[in-house]
Amino acid sequence: MKRHPLRATAAALTGLVLAACGTSSSGGAPASSSTAAARGGSLFVLTTSSSVTLDPAKSQNLAITTLGLIYRRLTTWDIAPGRPPTVVPDLATDTGTASDGGRTWTYHLKDGLQYADGTPITAADVRYGVERSFAAELSGGLSYHKTLLAGGTAYKGPYTGQDLPAIETPDARTIVFHLATAYGDWPWIVSMPAFAPVPRAKDTSPTSYATHPAASGPYQVDSYHQGSALVLTRNPHWDARTDPVRTGGPDKITFQLGQDRSVVAQRLIADSGDDRSAFGASFVPPAQLAQVSRDAGAKQRLVTSDPGALAYLAINTRRPALADVRVRQAIEYGVDKHAYQVASGGELAGGLATTLITPGIPGRVAYDLYPEEPSGDVAKARQLLAAAGTPALSLSLLVDSESNSAAQAQAIQQALQRVGITVTIRQLDDEAWTAAATGAAGDYDLTLSSWQPDFPSANGNLQPLFATSEIGGGGYNLARYSRPEVDALIARATGETDHAAAQALWAQADRRILQDAPVVPLIYTRNSFLHGSKVADFFVAGFPAYPDYLRVSLRR
Repeated sequence: MKRHPLRATAAALTGLVLAACGTSSSGGAPASSSTAAARGGSLFVLTTSSSVTLDPAKSQNLAITTLGLIYRRLTTWDIAPGRPPTVVPDLATDTGTASDGGRTWTYHLKDGLQYADGTPITAADVRYGVERSFAAELSGGLSYHKTLLAGGTAYKGPYTGQDLPAIETPDARTIVFHLATAYGDWPWIVSMPAFAPVPRAKDTSPTSYATHPAASGPYQVDSYHQGSALVLTRNPHWDARTDPVRTGGPDKITFQLGQDRSVVAQRLIADSGDDRSAFGASFVPPAQLAQVSRDAGAKQRLVTSDPGALAYLAINTRRPALADVRVRQAIEYGVDKHAYQVASGGELAGGLATTLITPGIPGRVAYDLYPEEPSGDVAKARQLLAAAGTPALSLSLLVDSESNSAAQAQAIQQALQRVGITVTIRQLDDEAWTAAATGAAGDYDLTLSSWQPDFPSANGNLQPLFATSEIGGGGYNLARYSRPEVDALIARATGETDHAAAQALWAQADRRILQDAPVVPLIYTRNSFLHGSKVADFFVAGFPAYPDYLRVSLRR
């Protein structure tokens, strides 16, 4: 994920940090590449990121990527091509037992779990790991649990000498969470980095813990040099019999940091030396995709995601000129989605979008409230503007120049010009865009963004983007959309512990939100990744649109 993603994601995911992102493309290649694999060998991961956030309290890392190799959590994701993602037990014996109407969740740890030094993993370690994520010194990680846990909004972390009463550990293998409100997706929340165990005795300095973290996954940190390399070697006390998703194939994994994306692609196309045992953590740039399409060998090693993150145009509903739903609906009809798709790289960049819940998320229902040709419906848009008494408008379009191309912004500008809306493009760098788009002022009419949820639930699609609580203050309700009926529907869906019932409520919310036209869904983006000829078990499932590092092996 952007998290804006997945700025992831948060942050952009280059394989090392989470990003709910949306970019580039594919060549229609398969979503997996698997051959006979063996245990052993050295795997190389080539990434543009110059640093790795190894402290679980500070990380927004996906469960299936880098930190998942080092840390286990209470639960994790079972990801495979061709089927929806599921949450499965990791350190815990199950995905949690709910009581008190979904406000209390109890977990029991599996027997015999150990860190890399042979000491046992305890429930108190999991509790401490969660508590330290509240500390100001360790800000920046995913924070869903900080408001969900009872008393979490006032808690300042364990370095103040205080425990969080909402977490109980009645014995060494039992941990109980008390929530402020019912939350049916809590099993997904405890798969996040902050729920990795951290032994209090090893946390002698919060700022340096990540240099020698206590490994609970199949690998431990051998060395880390920012801007150069992160090297992982085997954790001798990891027990594959207790781990449902990690295969622990390679003996050694080296992350080569600070690589140029185009150079990485060229190296993997060439497929020589150590690069035969490597894969790119970043998606392949369009220029190299064209090159891959002409290279039969490289084309076989290109793996492309299904449509994933939602790229969308947010309409600031709090601006007077956009308060009338008919004006916003006119924008829905006026936008040329096909032109935006072309500007993003064509059909390889992703399919046209009509819903807010993204493909690959369980319970998604396909629909289209604004059926039109891909190029839009100019006559319908003009009709709606006339009915609203605003046949001509002048609007500003806020654009993150690091995430959106000039061509994408111009596609929106030119399409709306056809219906009588003059759009002025305002480009900002990433930091300035984030401040302007998520701050209190909301000084913009339109803005482009993309989003892939932090966990495989429609909750992650809708609540962060459309709940009133997410307006300003760093929240990603970029449409500044507030509807009590929708907030109530989100609350009902959030508190529902029956997954089928919750999914039905989320599908209802999806449609209800788009009736108010706070955003224009543009495309569901796709990502393509290259790997070397010795890499096996390399795949990208329906969610998320990134490789599963936990199962990658090397060919015999």
